[in-house]
Amino acid sequence: MTSTEPVTELDPRFSDPTATATSWARARDGLAAAPLYWLSTVRPDGRPHTTPLIAVWLEGALHFCTGADERKNRNLEGNPHCTLTTGSNELDAGLDLVVEGDAVRVRDEGRLRRIAEAYVAKYGEDWRFSVRDNAFHHGDGGTALVYEVTPRTAFGFAKGTYGQTRWRF
Repeated sequence: MTSTEPVTELDPRFSDPTATATSWARARDGLAAAPLYWLSTVRPDGRPHTTPLIAVWLEGALHFCTGADERKNRNLEGNPHCTLTTGSNELDAGLDLVVEGDAVRVRDEGRLRRIAEAYVAKYGEDWRFSVRDNAFHHGDGGTALVYEVTPRTAFGFAKGTYGQTRWRF
């Protein structure tokens, strides 16, 4: 993955007159540091499905894993469009982030090993995975498929001095 600098725009309709656009660097740091994310996918009948999960930012994309029989995986097999969100539950402080893109299954074992190491670096030894057969494997015998979401569009919602920034890639 190569790093791409997006077009950054502040939307004055939803921003304080004194707000400035949030930099992509700040947003990227927020995506990398967040402990928890919410993944939204689309069910086969068109209804939304949202679930919390952990993820890592690596090589210009968010990466998460899921079991093959889980609803989010079944949804993504039929429709890769998704959003990942993270942020702060504070009303007047923080930065909420929304990443829109397509979830693409990661199968390259070299990349999977880098992603697995990123999980350990961020979340600790309880999240150590081995890599084989194009998937993550956990000590308890569980197998997880790994997806990456490269941002197509992202939004930042600054709070305190409210500002809505859009990044287009």
